[in-house]
Amino acid sequence: MSKNGSVIRTMDDFSKACGISRPTLSKYFYDPESVRPSIRKKIETAQQAHDFNPSFYAVNMNREKTRNIGILVPVLSDPYYAEMVRQFESLCLEAGYWAVVMSSHGDAKLEVKAIQTLLSLRIAGAIVAPIGFQSDVETLRRLKENTPTVLFDASIGDLAPFVGSDNLQSTSLMTDYLCRTGSAPIFMGIPPVNENAHGRRQGYIQQMQKGGFEPRFMQDTTDTWKFEAVGYQLMDEMISREDCRGLTIMCASDRLAFGAMSAAFRRGLRIGRDPEADIRIAGHDDHPLSRYMNPPLTTVAQNYDAIAAHSFSILLRAIKSEDMDALPRVTLVEAAIQMRSSA
Repeated sequence: MSKNGSVIRTMDDFSKACGISRPTLSKYFYDPESVRPSIRKKIETAQQAHDFNPSFYAVNMNREKTRNIGILVPVLSDPYYAEMVRQFESLCLEAGYWAVVMSSHGDAKLEVKAIQTLLSLRIAGAIVAPIGFQSDVETLRRLKENTPTVLFDASIGDLAPFVGSDNLQSTSLMTDYLCRTGSAPIFMGIPPVNENAHGRRQGYIQQMQKGGFEPRFMQDTTDTWKFEAVGYQLMDEMISREDCRGLTIMCASDRLAFGAMSAAFRRGLRIGRDPEADIRIAGHDDHPLSRYMNPPLTTVAQNYDAIAAHSFSILLRAIKSEDMDALPRVTLVEAAIQMRSSA
């Protein structure tokens, strides 16, 4: 309601009240710097006088191309995806876009619905971490055909430009370190939800064979995103079967390691790389919580900044209608070991 008591509900109402044309107002609300300073000042004064703030989405939806960028991840509660979303939101704001964040909750049907919702919003582009093997490829292809799309974390063939960690490099790096500093590691694999499961397993196998060691595995074949529960169960079952003192467990995800550490602690095993410790446990990803575990988790640190920056840069180039064939199809970012106390 304006200060004189009149109700301003729509852009047309505001146009009549302030005496500025509807197209000029639309131009201002899309980009304030696009109108003359005198007009901008007049609009801002009228906004205060009439207490008028148009719907951001309504302003965008009136345009063929919006300033919205869709961000879709499998699990928002996963610290890795939460950090990536934070990075993408910051990059969007810096570039004058607004992030529309959605989660598929690890469900293929919900992933389809989320993509349909993003398309209905006429987003300028999309950055998607597919759930993986259960993803509906045709729906993802429809997204790519209708708006510039970049995939991160998990690739879907050659569907769209992909940015992610170099899994062969990262797991080989950790495997080599663990073999050089103690017993050869047993590999705890993530459930087979996407290509990361295969890539990290292969990196481990290659480095173990290179060092002359026999690969050994702890694996749950259930298609689930409850990694902490899987890690706990696998570790607890191994402790029940054998004496685990002196063993090294290399987890393909920090979330697996969280569960494994909990099980080991519950069973009275001391975790760490000091001489008094019973078992070493290492992870992969450097989730934000890893440094706060007890003991702090030794892990392979994914380069969050580089993955986010490469993904967003490629998407902006696609939005600006650059030749899609000229864009990099696969960008792999190397990781580094984050030395802490657990291994």
